[in-house]
Amino acid sequence: MEKLAPKLLSALDENHFRALARMESSDADVLVNSSQAPGGYRVPLHQHRRTQILCVHEGVVLVGTRKGRWMIPPGHALLIPQGLDHTVEMLSDVVMRSVYISPRPERAQHAVPKVLAVTDLARSLLVEAVKFGDIPPGEGKAVLVHALLLAEMESLCERPLGLPFPADERLSALCRRYLADPAPDARIDDWANALAMSRRSFTRFFRRETGLSFATWRQQASVFSSLPKLAAGRPITHVALEAGYESVPAFTTMFKRMLGAPPRSYLCSRNATPSASLRPRRRKALEKAAAHG
Repeated sequence: MEKLAPKLLSALDENHFRALARMESSDADVLVNSSQAPGGYRVPLHQHRRTQILCVHEGVVLVGTRKGRWMIPPGHALLIPQGLDHTVEMLSDVVMRSVYISPRPERAQHAVPKVLAVTDLARSLLVEAVKFGDIPPGEGKAVLVHALLLAEMESLCERPLGLPFPADERLSALCRRYLADPAPDARIDDWANALAMSRRSFTRFFRRETGLSFATWRQQASVFSSLPKLAAGRPITHVALEAGYESVPAFTTMFKRMLGAPPRSYLCSRNATPSASLRPRRRKALEKAAAHG
């Protein structure tokens, strides 16, 4: 992934915090925001006073919190509880829409993020809601669209896409390295040696830090690392081998077990584009807009 220019990074950060300040100062019960960002951009640590439902329409996003990391592929959303510090990293060029919902006694409160599968109806309502912009309460059609959007969001099904990450910095560094480049020959003994631990001590330590066995975490991480590549149109055979699987059927079985559908149809069924990159003209316009604030 290409490195973004410092000037563009600074402009993107400035735009983000300007939009965040506007939303945090609004008294609206429901806010909807549409945005797009280039691959390689990482939104700085921040939080919202509203519950956020971040919906990814194109590309793959990685959200990091103290409670773990969640990868969001196209056609999915992440529910981010109010007040939770988080970062948002673009693993490819991304198009996103978010719903921000004010806390109310009658509304469910969430302690941890969860990934949701976005329905066609929710996607259409989001597109319609974005058109309204910041409309005062009581505007007929906007109220109806927002009400239906909230009802639909509450019915979205959860997907098991959360990848636990350890708090220990040394172990976290090993996990990040593996996620960036899954090694087919990665062995538990190598990781234990890297941390100067016995195999038995490392096994207990890893489960305590992540809640998973090393083998289970590695399988999940391999599948997660394949999402950006699949979204970019890479051949399944290449992706499976790079993820450390000896065959496509083995990779497909694990992928289907985790995501509910085989990789060949998974992204297509969620309206993912053949390439997760913004079209050159759109990306150029994004960079120009960011540069001029």
